Amino acid sequence: MTASAANPVAPVLDVKDLHVEFDTYGGIVKAVRGVSFDVHAGKTLAIVGESGCGKSVTVQSIMGLIPMPPGRITRGTAMLDGVDIVQQKIVNGRDIRGNRVGMIFQDPMSALNPTMRVGDQIAETLQVHRGYSKRQAFDRAVEVLTLANIPEADKRARQYPFAFSGGMLQRAMIAIAIACEPAVLIADEPTTALDVTIQAQILDLLKDLQRRNGMAIVLITHDLGVVARMADDVSVMYAGEIVETGSVDDVFYRAAHPYTLGLKAAMPSSTTPKDQGLRPIEGTPPDLFAPPDGCGYFARCPHAMRVCGPSHPPNVEVDPRHNALCWLHHPDAPRTVSELHRRVQA
Repeated sequence: MTASAANPVAPVLDVKDLHVEFDTYGGIVKAVRGVSFDVHAGKTLAIVGESGCGKSVTVQSIMGLIPMPPGRITRGTAMLDGVDIVQQKIVNGRDIRGNRVGMIFQDPMSALNPTMRVGDQIAETLQVHRGYSKRQAFDRAVEVLTLANIPEADKRARQYPFAFSGGMLQRAMIAIAIACEPAVLIADEPTTALDVTIQAQILDLLKDLQRRNGMAIVLITHDLGVVARMADDVSVMYAGEIVETGSVDDVFYRAAHPYTLGLKAAMPSSTTPKDQGLRPIEGTPPDLFAPPDGCGYFARCPHAMRVCGPSHPPNVEVDPRHNALCWLHHPDAPRTVSELHRRVQA
């Protein structure tokens, strides 16, 4: 019996204290620094943050997709059904990638093979992981293209990627990722470079597939609108660390970290006055060749205190399952988060 079967409330994927580094000519880049998160069956976890914060490297390292060298995982675990998939990618003689864990990549045009028919690329996954015959695999490929809402799926399965539009290519990528009915689907910026109407269709498709299969989804994005539409839980990432985690309502309405408040203030809304500009987060992220000893957001934080520079902040449970990596939640802090909310809204 697997760990998840023995305990139905256990997360499907449980990542703990993940550290990833890269050797470069300039030195060692500490790209991911102690990331922990979990996701349950039928739920969606969104990992958000600005470009370069380590979102994609986190999931790619779990999937074994970063080049080693120059990359390496120096510490951490990622438990899937009781197996640490950081250390073990082959379970019961089969690779978990594409089988128990599916992944939708950012750019389907570069992820798909331009010399193979789309249906054959889906069928290949089924032949490798499920042992289907060529005929069975192609028939199943047509089925999953239909599930992905591609019209005339039998005809489209016999076409090459160049014959597909951007939205259809993304649907084809989704079809490949769900062909083996994975327990976890990792969607890395699945709506990048798509127009708004196609984005909405792709997100609705993912939610519909999740309802059918009960799979967990890890959604990587920097779009808070996508988060609001899709996520059950949110982890906010900055400078290689998760600085806040909680339910989508916690993060949007009861944000507990100054970086999260900054992201929200920089996002336009229907209530933003027309004569009021957006509030950007001033400054730049820290140099991950030499990460700061204290809070990574210290140099940009308008609410920073003396302790934030030299001392790493504690991970404080603000409310049940709502945590923030911030000294402002210490009992001796001179300010409270509610005061920060009032300042941001002023």
